[in-house]
Amino acid sequence: MQKQYSTLDLAVGFFMVAGIIAFLFLVFKVSGVDRFTPRKSYVVTADFVNIGGLKVRAPVTVAGVKVGEVTSIALEPGRLNAKVTMRLDKNKPIPYEDVSARILTEGLLGSNYISIVPGFEDSESHPYLRSGDVIERTQEAIILENVIGQFLFNVKST
Repeated sequence: MQKQYSTLDLAVGFFMVAGIIAFLFLVFKVSGVDRFTPRKSYVVTADFVNIGGLKVRAPVTVAGVKVGEVTSIALEPGRLNAKVTMRLDKNKPIPYEDVSARILTEGLLGSNYISIVPGFEDSESHPYLRSGDVIERTQEAIILENVIGQFLFNVKST
């Protein structure tokens, strides 16, 4: 004896499958896995005195446009600086000469990200950042607690 499925059973099954697909989509979006194919990219590093609250997978931007992300943060044993490794998209080349990196905050209390400021000098031998390059010019994160503490100390002493 075969069981007949009603349209209600089929509709419930359809919505269950749609719900599972939507859940998986959200899981991949939140985890940062948005593509199954590896992107063409290259890796550069920069040394910072203080990275504040910078985290792995933080965005790397040029003029506000995301061009990559932070892949690792390590403490350099000899200099006690933070060595930040970034993966940048090959489709968005960044001029190498006079390039600098700085850590900024999204809004007043937002998360930190790295902003790369490309240089304007032309170099024929090394025009763009390549894998393995080190960004020499860096600006550390401005930590809000330190700024408030300095302000309060200056107000108290006057």
